[in-house]
This record gives sequence, C-alpha cells and structure tokens, in this order.
Amino acid sequence: MAMANMIMRRFKPVFRLATLALCGLCSALAQADTLSGWVVKIVDGDTIAVRDTSNRQHMVRLVGADAPDHLQAFGDQSQQNLGSLVYGRDVTVEWERHDPYGRIVGKVMVALPNCIASACPKVLDAGLAQVAAGFAWWFRPYAGQQPAEDRRTYEQAEFQAKIRRLGLWSGKNPAPPWERRY
Repeated sequence: MAMANMIMRRFKPVFRLATLALCGLCSALAQADTLSGWVVKIVDGDTIAVRDTSNRQHMVRLVGADAPDHLQAFGDQSQQNLGSLVYGRDVTVEWERHDPYGRIVGKVMVALPNCIASACPKVLDAGLAQVAAGFAWWFRPYAGQQPAEDRRTYEQAEFQAKIRRLGLWSGKNPAPPWERRY
C-alpha cells in the first residue's frame, strides 16, 4: 500500500497533465465544424443542399428553425423566401451534429442580400431570418442545441413576427410542423 501511495504521489503531476490533455482533446472534438460552399438546392423552408469546394454535396438543416411542410399553409412561401436569401450564394455552415436523416444541422451564414461585392461578410443567419420573416417557427423542441444567446434572439424574432402577424402568423392558429409529423 505504501508503495502504491509513493507511486501515485510521484506521478500525480503526470496524471494531471494527461487528464488536462484528454479534456482538451474532448472539448476540441465537441467544438463546431465549419462547412463552406454554395447553395445548389432549396429543399424546403429549413433544408438546403450545399456544394463544397471539393464538389461534394451536403444536405443542411437550419438549426433553430422549423418551417411549414409543403402541404402546410406557407410551406411554399417559406421555401421561396429561403431561396431568395441563400440560393446560388456562398454560405458558411457552423455545425456540430447530424440529424437522424444524415443531414448536417447547422447555423447557415450568408452575406446580406443587397451586398454584391465578392468579399461581403457573412453576417446573416438564414434560420433567424426565416423566423423573423414569419416563415418558420423557432424550433423549441431542440432549443437546447443552440447557444443561450441564439435561443434568446430566435425567441424574440418569433415573438416580433407573431405580434406583427408576418407570414404564417397572419393565419389563424398556425400549427407547428413538429405537431403534425407522423
């Protein structure tokens, strides 16, 4: 027992260093990845196809937004609005996970629509823009996947769209897609 204690005391700094290194590796693995490319398809109001510089196509689901399905009221308008924001444009997708369908779930950043210079900064969050325009709900069931600041921003954007009766909020009792899916 005394020998074990002596070994533990002697190697304690090494164990601490190894533990810190392992923690650093784990946090690095948990950090978001970034996908850069251009939008080649608008699937619906919350899903796009992005082609990267290697010519690989990735399906991307907007984090924090859930748009009406095609058969729901405002489904087509939601898809058109997302298309006007991102179709054919360069985007950066900040993401951490895939959904059960294999899509990347991420924050899609694009330059403002009125910026035509090639070096425009990507400052517009497409999911937030969909929510603010009334073409998507803030996706509350998965709010925990967003940073706290984004949750507050999305919640406020949805509230403003509701009180201004924008998009889907202009109808009576809009039903969120997550309540209608089978």
